[in-house]
Amino acid sequence: MDYDYIINTAIAITKGFKVTYSLLFTTLLLSLPLGLLIALARISKTRLLQYVSGTYIWLLRGTPLLLQVFFIYFGLPAFGITFDSMTAAIVAFSLNYAAYFAEIFRSGIQSIDRGQYESADVLGLTYPQTMKRIIVPQMAKRVLPPVSNEVITLVKDTALVFGIGLLDTLRTAQIIVTRDFNITAFIIAGIFYLINTLILTIVFNRLEQKYSYYYD
Repeated sequence: MDYDYIINTAIAITKGFKVTYSLLFTTLLLSLPLGLLIALARISKTRLLQYVSGTYIWLLRGTPLLLQVFFIYFGLPAFGITFDSMTAAIVAFSLNYAAYFAEIFRSGIQSIDRGQYESADVLGLTYPQTMKRIIVPQMAKRVLPPVSNEVITLVKDTALVFGIGLLDTLRTAQIIVTRDFNITAFIIAGIFYLINTLILTIVFNRLEQKYSYYYD
């Protein structure tokens, strides 16, 4: 076993970490608040908001993420809208994951007992105040498990950006394998994804234990 080759390959693959992590954290930063806004629109009493948000969720969840990446990167230039590859990936991933988070948040909000709203009304809280101070904090605790699943899925989905030429972890490994006719780089990349998903699993498990919320 050539340990020097393994070490050099691992070092080369780390260059793709920057793209993977940048896409991961930027997507979460944008998709979580956007998902909450879409969820609130979905449960609003305004039919137009319900229809628009429902259509958005249906469209983004009903088509493959890779297709959405291709459309934004290759399709939008036909309409005069051009993004570099990293921006296109961020836009596609953020819009896609916002749709999934929206459904998770909607379900979490609707699981809160109606008595919470009535109590807030008695206290004189407005609807925005009720959502901010009472409903959303409780919802956040309840949706930790499905949110954690989506975040772990996102880690693996970042590999899809190879389709638009971004040098992420998997794309870097693929280049090395093609050059050297040696699958070691793929194994190292696989270990990288496994370690990251393991870390996230541990973190979310501890968060769930810390903020565990028992309800009837």
